[in-house]
Amino acid sequence: MKTFETLIEAMRDLKTRGYENDFNLHPEWIECPSMSIMLKPTEFHVDEIYRFEGANNPDDSTVLFAIRASSGIKGILVDAYGVYADAMSPAMIRALTIDKNTLH
Repeated sequence: MKTFETLIEAMRDLKTRGYENDFNLHPEWIECPSMSIMLKPTEFHVDEIYRFEGANNPDDSTVLFAIRASSGIKGILVDAYGVYADAMSPAMIRALTIDKNTLH
C-alpha cells in the first residue's frame, strides 16, 4: 500500500485510480450527492484506509476511505476520527472497518 504525506496527496492519487466520487457519511448510510444515491452498509466496501494527524493538534485528525459500491461506483469519504468523530450505527462502524479484503 502506498504512503502519503498529506491528505490532499492521497485524495489526488485515489482520484487518478478511479475513486472520482465524493461520499458523505451519515449514521446509517453514505451518500453521493452528485449522483443522488444513498448506500447502506451492505452496499459498499472499503478498499483502502489512510489516517492523517493534524500538524499542530492530534485531535485534528482525519481518515480517508477509498469506497467501492456493489454497483461499481468508486469514491472517497473523508471524516474526522477520535474525539470529534460522528456517531454511527453499529452496521456503519462494521462497514467502515478494515477486513481481510481491505488494504491497510
